[in-house]
Amino acid sequence: MHSLEYFYAAVYRGFLFGGDKLKKTFKYVTHYKGLLVLPSIAMILSIALDMVNPLLAKIIVDDIFLGGKRGILLYILAAIAGIALGRAILGYVKEYLFDVLSARVNEDIKEDLFNHIQSLSHTYFDNVNTGTLMSRIGEDVDNIWRTISFGLRLFVENIIYFVVASAILFYLNFYLALICIAIMVPIAFLAMKLEKNIGKVYDSISDQTALINTAAQENIAGVRLVKAFAREKHEILKFLDLNNKNYDLSLEQSKTIARYFPNIEFLTNASVILMVVIGGIFVMYDKLSLGTLAAFNGYIWMLIWPMRMLGWLTNLLAQNNASAKKIYKILDAKPAITEIESPVKLDNLKGSIRFKNVNFSYKDSDVLKNINLNIKAGSTVAIMGTTGSGKSSLINLVGRYYDVNRGEILIDGTNIKSIDLKSLRSKMALVSQDVFLFSDTIEENIRYGFDAASFEEIRKACSLACADDFIEELPDGYNTIIGERGIGLSGGQKQRLSIARALIRDSRILILDDATSALDMDTEFNLLKNLYHMENKPTTFIIAHRISAVKNADIILFLQDGEIVEMGNHNELLKKKGKYYETFNLQFKEFSSLEEVV
Repeated sequence: MHSLEYFYAAVYRGFLFGGDKLKKTFKYVTHYKGLLVLPSIAMILSIALDMVNPLLAKIIVDDIFLGGKRGILLYILAAIAGIALGRAILGYVKEYLFDVLSARVNEDIKEDLFNHIQSLSHTYFDNVNTGTLMSRIGEDVDNIWRTISFGLRLFVENIIYFVVASAILFYLNFYLALICIAIMVPIAFLAMKLEKNIGKVYDSISDQTALINTAAQENIAGVRLVKAFAREKHEILKFLDLNNKNYDLSLEQSKTIARYFPNIEFLTNASVILMVVIGGIFVMYDKLSLGTLAAFNGYIWMLIWPMRMLGWLTNLLAQNNASAKKIYKILDAKPAITEIESPVKLDNLKGSIRFKNVNFSYKDSDVLKNINLNIKAGSTVAIMGTTGSGKSSLINLVGRYYDVNRGEILIDGTNIKSIDLKSLRSKMALVSQDVFLFSDTIEENIRYGFDAASFEEIRKACSLACADDFIEELPDGYNTIIGERGIGLSGGQKQRLSIARALIRDSRILILDDATSALDMDTEFNLLKNLYHMENKPTTFIIAHRISAVKNADIILFLQDGEIVEMGNHNELLKKKGKYYETFNLQFKEFSSLEEVV
C-alpha cells in the first residue's frame, strides 16, 4: 500500500505534476488510501489483461492462419472474450472508485476552503470581493477535481502502458522499437512547451472568470438599484466587455492548443507509418514474423495513445496549476487577528470596558487617535460624529475585528488581546448598519442569534425590539418567509428584526451601529426605552446621528477626525455649547427655545 502511495506521490511531484501547490493537493488524496489502492489494483490488472491481446493476435496470425493450428482457435477466441469481460468489470471498478476518490477530495478542499475563509479577519474581506471567492470555491476546485478524477489516473495509466509496452517492443524487435520510440522524444518536448505557454493563458482565464462572477453577483444582488437608475444598458455593456475579454482569452487558448496538437498527432501517426514500412521490410527479409508485426502494431498504439494524451493531460494540468495557485493563495492567507497561547476565557463577563491611549490606523491612514475611555458595566455609551470620524472603527475594536496599533483595550480588567476570541464574541451582540437577513422564516432569522432559543424567548426579544406588532400582522406570523436580504420588509422592520436577533443572545455587550436610523421617532423612543429598562442591562454602545437616540445615554462621545472632542451626558454637553450643542440646534431649530425639548 505504501509503495503504491509513494509511486503516486512521485508521479504527482514529477515532471508533469510538479509544483508545491500540487504536492499540497496530493495530501488530500492520501487521506483515502483505500479509494486509492483498490482502483489502482483494478487499473493494473486491466492493463495486464490488455497486454495479452497483441500476443493473442501474434498467435492467431503465426500459429493459426500461417501455422495451421486450427484446434486452438476456440481457446484463443474464448481468451479474447474473457479478457474483454474482465477489462469491462475492472474498468467499472476503476472508473467508479477513482470518481468517488476525486469527489471526496473535491468535498474536502471545498470544506477546508470555506472553513478557512470563515477564519479570516475583516481586513481580508476589505480587499477581496465575493465573486472572486465564489469563483475559487466553484470553478477552481472543480478544475482540481477533474485533474484527480481523470488526469492523475490517466497519467499513471499511460506511464504503465508506455513502460511495459516499450519493454515488450524491445523484446520483440530491438531496432524497430528503437526507431518507433525515437520519434516520441519530440512529442515530449512539444508537451513541455505546451504546458509552459498554456499555463499563462489559464492563469489569465481564471482571473477573468472571477471578474465575470463578481460582475454577475453584484448585478444580481443589486438589480433593484440598477433598475431604479435605469442602468440596465450600462451594466449589460460592462458585462459584455468582460465577456469579450474572456472570449479573447479562450481564443488564445485555442490558438495555443492548435499550434501543438496537430504536430503531436502528426508525429504519433508517423511512428505508425514507420513501423508498418520498416516492419514490412523486416517481414519480407524474414527478420520478423507477420504475427510479430501484428503484435507490434497492437503495442505501438499503447505508446501512441499515451503520447497523444500527453497533450491533453498537459492542457488539464495547466488548468489545475492556475486554479491551485488561486486556491492555495487563499488557504495560505493568515488571519490578521490571532490569539495568544492559552487565552483567557470570559465565563462571567460583567462588561466594564477601558480604552487606554488607543490609536488605530487603516491602510496607512490614522482613524482613531489617543482614545481614553472608562466605561462601567451596564452603562450606555452613545457615539456621534461626522461621517468618517471613526465611530464604527471604535466599536469594531471592542469585538477585536481589528487590532489597535498602539495602546490597549481592557474588558473586565483583561487586555482584549489575551481573551479567547470565541469567548469574547459569544458574549457580544452586534447590529450593523448593513442589515443582513436570510431567505428563511422570521423565526429562524431571529433564532440565528441563539440556536437553542425557545419560541417564548423569541417573542420576548421581538417585543423588546418593537417588532412583535408588525410580525403578528403578517399572514403567517413568525413563520413568514422573507426574501433574500429581507426583501419584502421595510427598512425599519428589517432593523427591528436584526435588533431582536441581537437581544436574544442575552449578551453582556450590545452594539447598535446606526441600528435605529430607519425607525420613526415614536418606535425609536419605545425601543430605546425598552433597552434602557432591560433586566441585567448589558453595556450598550449606540452609534446614531439623531439626538433623540442618544440623549438618555450615560456617556455621549462626539468624534471628529478620529479624536474625542466632547464627552459627557446630554445636559453637560448642552452646557458646553460645542459640537453636540450645534447638532442639537440643527435638529430642533423649529422649536422656539431649547427648553421645549429638554
